[in-house]
Amino acid sequence: MVSSPPRPNKHLKTLYELVVNNFLAAVAVPATAIVILRKAAQLGPDELLTRLHGLQQVHLFLAFFLPLATVTLYVVRRPRSVYLVDYACCRPKPNCRVSMGSFTENARLMPYLEGGNFRFLTRMLQRSGLGDQTYLHPSLHHIPPRCSLSESRDEAEQVIFAAVDDLFAKTCVSAGTIYILVTNCSAFNPTPSMADIIVNRYKLRDDVRSVHISGMGCSAGVISVEVARNLLQAAPRGANALVVSTETTSLINYTGKNRAMLLPAVLFRMGAAAVLLSTSRAKSRFRLTHVVRTLTAAEDRAYRCAFQEEDEDGQTGVNLSKDLVAVAGETLKANIVEIGSLVLPPSEKLLFALSMIARKVLTRKIKLYVPDFRTACQHFCVHAGGRAVIDAVQSSLRLSDENVEPSRMTLHRFGNTSSSSLWYELAYIEAKKRTRKGDRVWMVGFGSGFKCNSAVWECIRSAGNNTTIGAPWADSIHQYPVNIPAVS
Repeated sequence: MVSSPPRPNKHLKTLYELVVNNFLAAVAVPATAIVILRKAAQLGPDELLTRLHGLQQVHLFLAFFLPLATVTLYVVRRPRSVYLVDYACCRPKPNCRVSMGSFTENARLMPYLEGGNFRFLTRMLQRSGLGDQTYLHPSLHHIPPRCSLSESRDEAEQVIFAAVDDLFAKTCVSAGTIYILVTNCSAFNPTPSMADIIVNRYKLRDDVRSVHISGMGCSAGVISVEVARNLLQAAPRGANALVVSTETTSLINYTGKNRAMLLPAVLFRMGAAAVLLSTSRAKSRFRLTHVVRTLTAAEDRAYRCAFQEEDEDGQTGVNLSKDLVAVAGETLKANIVEIGSLVLPPSEKLLFALSMIARKVLTRKIKLYVPDFRTACQHFCVHAGGRAVIDAVQSSLRLSDENVEPSRMTLHRFGNTSSSSLWYELAYIEAKKRTRKGDRVWMVGFGSGFKCNSAVWECIRSAGNNTTIGAPWADSIHQYPVNIPAVS
């Protein structure tokens, strides 16, 4: 676990932020008002009246009409705001639960895990940060696993239908009001598509705009939100969009001997999230303020760091490169440059700019100032891709242990549920009753390619009820946070 970053002098930092962030109201406006009043006092009332009478009517008309026309044009042409009405996360059935002990015992009996590979798998499991209550589909509980198209379809339907059922129950929204459907799953792409499976199950409108996103990895949840947001701009006002994010673990089960391809079996677990978006603010709880996507697939090292392929024996799996954490850190830096320009207050931007200038002007090496994103966002949902990934993000962004608590606890309780993990983390924050009106939540997702995608949400209404529908932490939030032992 990474230690919390040192805090500067609290009072001095607060004073600095107060002056810089409120420069316009505290300095610029009063200074302008003083200059105008001094000029008016020098001219005198008679001279002022003479000059006002000298103004032509066209000047007065333009002085009022142009600002009004500009504001009206901006309001008419700006994109519609998109809101999060509510969301639901699947908590799989108890018979899917797999403890560390049972996972290890099953692995011991697998014919392809001999000697060194078994010891490697158990060592990675001990270091993973996962707990005893994660879930795997029953097909993976068999020895050997029963991986097939039918089992994968069953897993997908279990988690998707559970999440969507809960979402409709929470929001009291009928299937007929869904104009847009966006689904994402990287490995499992059946025919008909996953979007068609949902349309058939819930009898959605025959003119629903459906899209399925595949191959985008764990960051596809943010991509799906952006696709839904863009489609909502062209939909009728107040239209609803359903976003469903999941991954199918039974289809990515690897039965070979390549250690890099054994890692996904340690981290990935069963889960799904269903999200309802709308352009109507009524009954919504969050407003989507920013989406920033960064893709580094042009670089071979980044492109191949999470790669689905066959090993030397023809067994298919996902190869996780040893460069994964380093590539994730580099991609995150590129992403935070753009997201920082959108969300950071002027005080942090100024410090960053001054450190850049000092680094270029002065001969000695000066470390670039790392902006404090805690001044812009109150809550962080960092993709629970693994212990090392969370550590790297915490270190890069100088976050406290409390800031990354939702990510670590989600990894412990549910494992890496791929693109849906961000919603389990938001559910953790809300189960702890930490969100307040005006708070901002930053979601950071990583995925193959390599991608780092961010979404920032503003809370406009705190969770008002204590319903357990679609609440994955309802049976365990009282046990968290738990202490996760450090590993050497």
